[in-house]
Amino acid sequence: MTRTTLAAGLAVMMALAPGLAQAGAINRACLKSERKNITPELCRCIDSVASRTLSRPDRRLAAKFFRDPDRAQEIRRSDRPQDDAFWERYEMFSKRVASTCQ
Repeated sequence: MTRTTLAAGLAVMMALAPGLAQAGAINRACLKSERKNITPELCRCIDSVASRTLSRPDRRLAAKFFRDPDRAQEIRRSDRPQDDAFWERYEMFSKRVASTCQ
């Protein structure tokens, strides 16, 4: 491998590092949840859909729902415009998970 190729590969890895650190928040929360029928494959699928559908802050918030489902209901019932906007995005994410992850 040439130095140029190695340098280019390292540059790409460094640029992606922040995203990679966040990737998997939903996967980790899913795996830690005590829900029935959870498998590593299902959690990876849910996380993959989240990475394509939700922003980082949205993924962090959605990951909290696995350990605190009441938090999801609080946001769903909230009158705050930002919570309403998040819930619309979350519903779209949920529909994609339902159609993608079996």
